[in-house]
Amino acid sequence: MAPARAGVHGATGARIAATLREAILDGGYAPGERIRQDELAERHGASRLPVREALRMLEAEGLVTLVANTGAWVSTLGADECQELYLVRERLEPLLLRMNVPLLTDDEVARLQVLADRMERSADVEDFLLMDREFHLSGVDHADTTVLTDLVKSLWNRTQHYRRAATRLFWSEGDRSVHHDHQLLVGAFRRRDADDAENLLAQHIRRSRLELSRHPEVFDLPA
Repeated sequence: MAPARAGVHGATGARIAATLREAILDGGYAPGERIRQDELAERHGASRLPVREALRMLEAEGLVTLVANTGAWVSTLGADECQELYLVRERLEPLLLRMNVPLLTDDEVARLQVLADRMERSADVEDFLLMDREFHLSGVDHADTTVLTDLVKSLWNRTQHYRRAATRLFWSEGDRSVHHDHQLLVGAFRRRDADDAENLLAQHIRRSRLELSRHPEVFDLPA
């Protein structure tokens, strides 16, 4: 393939991957749902080649499962797999946050306070999830790391559907602890208290992990 044509396909594949990634994270595709490559190609006015490239990108991120000569599906996690990923998050994400706390500016802390307040007032799970993602990931995006930042973001993406399920469980049971955690984290950011922020986030992630462990039905796929 000529270099120029390969470059076009690569750019188109990256664009398709970005759109599909967003749709998966937003819940537009459910875990285990088949991804129709011909439909993707038609929707984006592209050939099958950049679609396959997009799917390979998302497979590398753990969002898509490809089966040779069969097709592509949104990746799923079993209960044990999800618990393992949460355990990894529970240890690595607080470490990453610790590295970022001293680098937060006053304006950034003020923005995180606004997000915490808006989440507390939100009455919509999807709206909350968007703000929650911004709250947590924007707070860990300042430190210069070799692999840790990308790894944490990958763990967030791979567990997104199950975090959505955990949030619905919290809300249905009237559990407001997530909002309390966010406010305590902002207080730690304001004091630049990396120790407190690290410990608070570990407990925050642990609570979600334990909540999911109480509800194995979350991991049952529709028949």
